[in-house]
Amino acid sequence: MTRESKQDLAGKVFEMKDLVEYQTGTVASRMIINNKAGSITIFSFDKDEGLSEHTAPYDAVVMILDGECEVWVAGVTHAMKAGETIIFPAHAPHALSATSRFKMALIMIRGSEDAP
Repeated sequence: MTRESKQDLAGKVFEMKDLVEYQTGTVASRMIINNKAGSITIFSFDKDEGLSEHTAPYDAVVMILDGECEVWVAGVTHAMKAGETIIFPAHAPHALSATSRFKMALIMIRGSEDAP
């Protein structure tokens, strides 16, 4: 898929894993939605790349689109592969590491569970 703008993607069918290419020795990303309600970002990780442990003030959903990784959430390790999804609860420490090249979608939900 060509590098279309966010507006060019609206109303079109696409595979999220095709929106970002692998890059040797690094992590690449592409934000496709970002507004006050939340964001959706597609990432590609080369083997052995990852994100160090951190927290976020909002719930996050991680969908593995291609490849395999290890994910840590609040001290628990999960081996994940394409087609699997995990929720990182707000404020829970989490990290991930590529056991092979992998791609993921990160969906951040900004808001309160108390909101109507």
